[in-house]
Amino acid sequence: MAHSTEANEPREYHSSALISEVNANKVEDILRELKETKQKLGDLEAKFHAFNTKNGKSYPDVKYQNFRSKKRILVTGGGGFVGSHLVDRLMYEGHEVTIVDNFFTGNKNNVEHWIGHNNFEMIHQDIVNPLFIEVDEIYHLASPASPPHYMFNPVKTIKTNTIGTINMLGLAKRVGAKILIASTSEVYGDPEVHPQPETYWGNVNPIGPRACYDEGKRVSETLSYAYAKQEKVSVRVARIFNTYGPRMNLQDGRVVSNFILQALRNETITVYGSGKQTRSFQYVSDLVDGLIALMNSNYSLPVNLGNPTEHTITEFAVIIKKLVGGKNKIQMVNAVEDDPQRRRPDITRAMTYLNWKPKIPLKTGLEKTIKYFKDELNRQNIHGFA
Repeated sequence: MAHSTEANEPREYHSSALISEVNANKVEDILRELKETKQKLGDLEAKFHAFNTKNGKSYPDVKYQNFRSKKRILVTGGGGFVGSHLVDRLMYEGHEVTIVDNFFTGNKNNVEHWIGHNNFEMIHQDIVNPLFIEVDEIYHLASPASPPHYMFNPVKTIKTNTIGTINMLGLAKRVGAKILIASTSEVYGDPEVHPQPETYWGNVNPIGPRACYDEGKRVSETLSYAYAKQEKVSVRVARIFNTYGPRMNLQDGRVVSNFILQALRNETITVYGSGKQTRSFQYVSDLVDGLIALMNSNYSLPVNLGNPTEHTITEFAVIIKKLVGGKNKIQMVNAVEDDPQRRRPDITRAMTYLNWKPKIPLKTGLEKTIKYFKDELNRQNIHGFA
């Protein structure tokens, strides 16, 4: 037995040595493969960087999303004031974003910093024409929103909010996408309830100068809930109150842009009516937070998104005058037809179901907006657009 044991010892030794040698070779192979993989990843990263900086163009940093978490998102009206800020946020989060816009009120300059990016696509199209695209979420923001713009072409405004909404709801149905409809505080008309909760049905003049927008949005909401009930489309509805911030159209025609322009040009600040009318102003980044929170929620009833802090129009004119530092006169002129006298949101639903409320103080937001207007006026003067 002893002889047998001694005879087996060399075999055991050689087996152990062989295993060690094999393991060592495997480790070397693994290390070599890791090194090669690292090199390939570096090459891919360099190629990706080169692709995203072609023609000398660089892009803002975006978060990495894997294929499970990355969403394909459509933003109608994505070249507009609110839409472009929403696009920025979605791009920063690493999603694939497609915008569709007819650029009637939108501006390509608002999204030019994304043009050519691998995650961004821009379609120049009117949504009254059907769109065929595969998406996971739809933010339907397309529509003129300022009185001068929607009154300029009331039929077009109604078509956008009816036919355009039908097309987007139909797309959501076909591809199984969740859709958020951007409605408005204008569905409350000239309200007789203050502040306005979502349960208030409104006081709208159906044949007044603002009706094309007010009633268009009311029909848009009706269509949305009809599709939700009959076709099982996952719908969200945001009733957006007065919003301001950079990228507003300088000729927007509403109090924020009017007052800032008049103050910067040292012109008389004109207040329509008595000046006792009230508005509640939210900064655009707060609105974007609310829109994304609503889309990501399970809450399907209409939700007010606005700032509940109320100011008279005269107070607002004085605030802007002080921030600009001018010596402008403030003058009352004839009231505008169908101009709502009070506007203030009840945001209980948003706070309860979305954990959302506005964060940006009015002074902070206005300072950023005034700077944007100054820069735009300087740019226009340099290029002879003024």
